[in-house]
Amino acid sequence: MTRAEMDALGWDSCDVILVTGDAYIDHPSFGMALVGRLLEAQGYRVGIISQPDWHSAEPFRALGKPNLYWGITAGNMDSMVNRYTADRKIRSDDAYTPNAEPNKRPDRAVTVYAQRVREAYPGVPVVIGSIEASLRRIAHYDYWSDKVRRSVLFESKADLLIFGNAERALVDVTRRIAAGESIKEIRDIRGTAFLVQPGWLPDAEWSVHNSTRVDVPGRIDVQPNPYAMAQEDVKACATENAQPEPVLKPVIIMTREERQAAAREKAMKTVVRLPSFETVSEDPVMYAHASRVFHLESNPGNARALVQSHGDRDVWLNAPPLPLAMDEMDNVYDLPYARNPHPSYGKAHIPAWEMIRYSVNIMRGCFGGCTFCSITEHEGRIIQSRSEPSILREIELIRDTTKNFGGTITDLGGPTANMYRLACKDKTIEESCRRLSCVYPTICSNLGTDHSKLIQLYRKARAIPGVKKILIGSGLRYDLAVRSPEYVKELVTHHVGGLLKIAPEHTEAGTLSKMMKPGIGAYDEFKRLFDKYSLEAGKKQYLIPYFIAAHPGSTDEDMLNLALWLKKNNFKLDQVQTFTPTPMAMATTMYHTRKNPLKKVTEDSEVVETARSGKMRKAHKAFLRYHHPENWPILRETLVKMGRGDLIGNGERHLVPAWNASEDNGTALPGDRKRQGGMPAPQPHQIAAAKRATPARGPAGAGRAAVAAAPERARPSILSTIKAKPKGVRK
Repeated sequence: MTRAEMDALGWDSCDVILVTGDAYIDHPSFGMALVGRLLEAQGYRVGIISQPDWHSAEPFRALGKPNLYWGITAGNMDSMVNRYTADRKIRSDDAYTPNAEPNKRPDRAVTVYAQRVREAYPGVPVVIGSIEASLRRIAHYDYWSDKVRRSVLFESKADLLIFGNAERALVDVTRRIAAGESIKEIRDIRGTAFLVQPGWLPDAEWSVHNSTRVDVPGRIDVQPNPYAMAQEDVKACATENAQPEPVLKPVIIMTREERQAAAREKAMKTVVRLPSFETVSEDPVMYAHASRVFHLESNPGNARALVQSHGDRDVWLNAPPLPLAMDEMDNVYDLPYARNPHPSYGKAHIPAWEMIRYSVNIMRGCFGGCTFCSITEHEGRIIQSRSEPSILREIELIRDTTKNFGGTITDLGGPTANMYRLACKDKTIEESCRRLSCVYPTICSNLGTDHSKLIQLYRKARAIPGVKKILIGSGLRYDLAVRSPEYVKELVTHHVGGLLKIAPEHTEAGTLSKMMKPGIGAYDEFKRLFDKYSLEAGKKQYLIPYFIAAHPGSTDEDMLNLALWLKKNNFKLDQVQTFTPTPMAMATTMYHTRKNPLKKVTEDSEVVETARSGKMRKAHKAFLRYHHPENWPILRETLVKMGRGDLIGNGERHLVPAWNASEDNGTALPGDRKRQGGMPAPQPHQIAAAKRATPARGPAGAGRAAVAAAPERARPSILSTIKAKPKGVRK
């Protein structure tokens, strides 16, 4: 990270310099550490510039000019998600920065950093990657500017973009540049994207398919019924002797394997042309169509290359990277990480590091396909797992080398806790599948759901000397877990520290269908097993469910029903999530276009209503925290508009209490414009008069407290109290 460190190593220059928006933490959970150690293992000298001041090019000259290329990343998160809340407000902290200090990275960090390194050393190739670049590789809706933006390749002017899991592509690119090949000539590596001239093809054998051949957009004509006979056909049947004899052609019968091999060979030389940037930025139907085609072409086993026009240039995307095999995953995670923040940070508090310092990543990828999540777009649907010995070695390494280790491993997981070594039962089927999810609408019959290898891993991990507890901190896919009651028993008995987080996300079928999440019945079944095995283990343990407010397809009625479910089950959520449209997620497509890309997209296809206004999003979030007084005014107003004023009151069946002067010490809360029934809220002078009219009993305020604590039927109405105002008080 410094010239002094280069001198100590005897380096006069670096081969590759990586720029990141995160603090540099040499741990495999952080992308820069993983990439840096991987290139180091190939024999390259790697420098890292962490969170540089982007206001000038000078900080980017700190390590000199790289011999091969610049590697640019925003960090472990998209910089816009990192810096802004779901309400587009600047966050007050940054978990990936020393002492959680905010504003240590720019908006759209990949673009800004790429521009600065060009200024620092013109002519050096620029390679961009990480989740920010990966999710912005084609034209995409950007929530923060509320418009469709071009591929990040245009804004950053990068020479090459590496998307998805980058290990294979990164090693190939580095070797070829080191061997003297121009980066402009590297056009055949999976998982890479670049700019080309319109009409460019790798060679003459390639063919171009318009995206409408993959999925037909626009208004769809009714397909004719081949068994319905027209009147002319009936007449023709009467004179069949006049018809010419049919010409018989030999039919070639191919095996399934031969057909699939031929299709794969053809796909390798086929590129699908998506609607242009100009088209998708103006036409919501075509944007939704492009999103659908993009996701259909995401399986590395059958995905074709994609190309999209942006004015006078095309963005070319090669097929997604092939997943790493188990031994390759082991090689990546067994590299000699220091497993600590860089010493230059001293004793600074880095929240993201402290959260994962005692955890172990056992897999990557997710076949859940949740529409609001970007894991599938970035890491893919195929699960890549480490071997059991590699994982156990890392646990022992934590025990032996990590400072202040108290014997508890805080997580064995990844994007999900229980997809370790789960895969399609048939590799051939896996390579030809175009399903967007292996578990929605139902768990695929070809998916292996055997949790025995994960159970075995848990048992061996907690048997390691010096390890007192193995906790599971990653989110659990409970619809899979219930397929293996033995796993649920093992988890609940040994690996829950009192609380276990899971993510039903919603309770209503309409919203869940837009999320591609299972029905709430799967949660009920998991809770039954969880409670049963907790009781058998003699432990008091609780589920902590996560929910999303304002998700596309979620109506006011859906949020109300969810709130009533929470109240019925006595859940009082503290931290809740409002839907944030992230680049390229399918739910983001629904938010932007009001179309459902999970089905064929046409002009008159299903309309997906979504909460877009700030007030509506705030109301949806308030339903999740119905118990908090600050949300009562907007909930009362929303319930009245919905015609559900019957849920406002002070009884057990009510969702929020009736308005009471004690809520705000005599001042109506912002947003409490109307009470149930449409009556205006009392004004401050009226409230003051009501307080004066309330008889005092004992200490000041005791009378009002006694009224508030009285049974519902015995409480005097605040309205009747105000009506008894003294003369001279204006209405």
